Amino acid sequence: MRKLILTVLGWVTVLSAQAQVPAKIIQGDTILKRLTTAPATDTVAVPMINQPLLFGQNLQYKLRLDSIKQTVPLDYNEYVQSYIDIYVKRKNMYADMLGLSAYYFPIFEKALKSYNIPTEIKYLSIVESSLNPHAVSRVGATGLWQFMFGTAKAYGLNMDNFVDERKDPIQASYAAAAYFKDAYEELGDWLLAIAAYNCGKGNVNKAIDKAGSRDFWEIRRFLPAETRNYVPAFIAAVYVMKYAKTHQIQAKATPFVFKTDTVQVRNFVALSDVANAINHTEETLFALNPSYKKKIVNGTEVSPKRIVIPNPEHQYYEQLFEVLNRDVDTDKEIILASTDDVRDLRKKAQSKKTERASVSGILVHKVLPGQNLTLIANKYGVQVQDLKVWNKLAALTIIPGQKLKIYRDSVPQKSVPKPKAAFVSYKVKQGDTLSSIAEKFDGITVASLKEANGLKSAKITEGMVLKVM
Repeated sequence: MRKLILTVLGWVTVLSAQAQVPAKIIQGDTILKRLTTAPATDTVAVPMINQPLLFGQNLQYKLRLDSIKQTVPLDYNEYVQSYIDIYVKRKNMYADMLGLSAYYFPIFEKALKSYNIPTEIKYLSIVESSLNPHAVSRVGATGLWQFMFGTAKAYGLNMDNFVDERKDPIQASYAAAAYFKDAYEELGDWLLAIAAYNCGKGNVNKAIDKAGSRDFWEIRRFLPAETRNYVPAFIAAVYVMKYAKTHQIQAKATPFVFKTDTVQVRNFVALSDVANAINHTEETLFALNPSYKKKIVNGTEVSPKRIVIPNPEHQYYEQLFEVLNRDVDTDKEIILASTDDVRDLRKKAQSKKTERASVSGILVHKVLPGQNLTLIANKYGVQVQDLKVWNKLAALTIIPGQKLKIYRDSVPQKSVPKPKAAFVSYKVKQGDTLSSIAEKFDGITVASLKEANGLKSAKITEGMVLKVM
């Protein structure tokens, strides 16, 4: 690792060389265009298989998988063989990814290593996004690691009008590594942790209970359809990437044919200005920094931002320093992004429809975690019995997310909601995980839940009471 410290014009940073591939830059390269453009279609990379092959174990494939196994089990069966047969026919697709892996895999490996996650988990990005940082699934999962909005927030990724860190190869990789650390601590098996990455730890735990087993192939039939195929698809992707040449798949030249440096930026800097300063194209800078929505790096003294640049030649240092120390003329207001989870958007649309229908004489209260009928009744100055009658409740039980009708005429004019407590107590229910709990509260992450409750791991049990601060 080469480090170069520059102090010209008051700008101080550490530049670290990353990747070098012996090939020439191809102008208008199709891979580079793919890395700067969102796909036109849904990026679900797991094809569905209706009927697996009749089981006839192929010893050659099994031996190959056994030879490349490290920590994660690479089981061989008819489901894995089905995906190997599909993937080896996608020669162009895997040729692209082999070329891109020379740049992306070292980034993934560093993040995974920091959390003691097996490096072969890096191949999951093949199944998730085909190594396209702009990949977006039909339900809103985004980036190389296909984070949903809520899970991304729970693992500390930021989404606003300037940046979507789900598309940042570095930030998203560390968030993915943190997720896998929690999933493995809770589930104790790497194939189960991989399944959880697709359908959530709660669904995997439910499948474990139904099957009475912790073996993925035993619980497989109780998992969602996509997850059943997700694990064999992962194993097949590992196989094809490792044995590409055996199937006449040759890596395409990557557009990243240069060493890269990482710079901390403390100003609002346009990627196009940086590109001009070091004699590269804006397309190249955006491919290296895909998380910046406006192609503007929004760094400040309080919150500097990372920018990855091709290693500049000495004659370009002065003009590069000038660009990095000059604020671009733009509106600097930061606006936090709203969810792009299609499922959440549908719920919001239905909620607004309900509110519009009842706005004339009815208030609608959405039950928050930790609330009961008594708390809600006190909040609005009404009686618990009234709440039960208005909402046709047979018992006192209510659940988070439930909507309660409150008639305006019954609410005292001077009723003022009680001030919020410094923290909310949350009682863990069956199927809850730290990430699913964090998603229920604004500004809460898995890390903050661990800190507030003195948790050393992600393991929680039903009935445990957690502080949410």
